Amino acid sequence: MIRWLIVILLVLMIFGGLMRWLEKIGLGRLPGDFRFRLFGREFFLPIGSSVLLSMVALVLGRIF
Repeated sequence: MIRWLIVILLVLMIFGGLMRWLEKIGLGRLPGDFRFRLFGREFFLPIGSSVLLSMVALVLGRIF
């Protein structure tokens, strides 16, 4: 269980770092991607984009 929490945290950190690049290709603006300000910082939770990329990875894994 703790392994999955660490993986989810790492994925969210990677998405946060790649946010500008991902917005250029359309990810990060999907329904389910949350952006909010807290204590002067902007936080980004790409839940919708994560689900989409997970589905693409699943399909590619089944094909290859």
